[in-house]
Amino acid sequence: MQKNIYLFSLTPSEGVTHINSLHVSTFTPDIDFKNYDFLIITSKQILEVLKNYDESWKSLAVLAVAKPTADAVVKAGGKILEFGSGYGDNLAEIITSYPQEKRWLYLRAKEVASDFVSTCKQNGYNIDEVILYETSCSHELLHVSIEDDATLIFTSPSSVECFLKHHDFKEMQNIIVIGTTTARAIPYHVSYKIASQPTMQSCIQKAQE
Repeated sequence: MQKNIYLFSLTPSEGVTHINSLHVSTFTPDIDFKNYDFLIITSKQILEVLKNYDESWKSLAVLAVAKPTADAVVKAGGKILEFGSGYGDNLAEIITSYPQEKRWLYLRAKEVASDFVSTCKQNGYNIDEVILYETSCSHELLHVSIEDDATLIFTSPSSVECFLKHHDFKEMQNIIVIGTTTARAIPYHVSYKIASQPTMQSCIQKAQE
């Protein structure tokens, strides 16, 4: 294991040191899945929360934010409508290619980086939103010691923000981010690299180069 590569993410991965920078609180509001034609899922964490519901959600095709999320939906027993390129803004293009009378349910975190739902609603699309979890900064960040020449991987804006509450970026550290949305959370004076694809594995490959 290359111990000088740190992954700041909810999900661990082989070959790097995983730091869980976020604490997750989940909610289980009542949902009548029969009222909808499609689901929108932009986080694998949603699938963990769906374990608290009956299997009626599996009858609805899912629009996933990216292929890794789509693969997780299929593994959980769901079915895929389409999947995007990894960015929330791309989902608006997909949704607006379907008839306006279709009913969508976006299962989401309390805070999300993309405002694609507003874009779709302005174009007359019917999208309901239900919050199934929220994140806060993990106490694990308080106790981690990171080398000044380490490589740091961030997979969400909130993981960057939580890191910076307890640590500073060092000049010799290599910063890898999963995409442009996460990059916007990096301080302007800090250099970083964006993964070739908006996936965790692509981030790790970039870090190992």
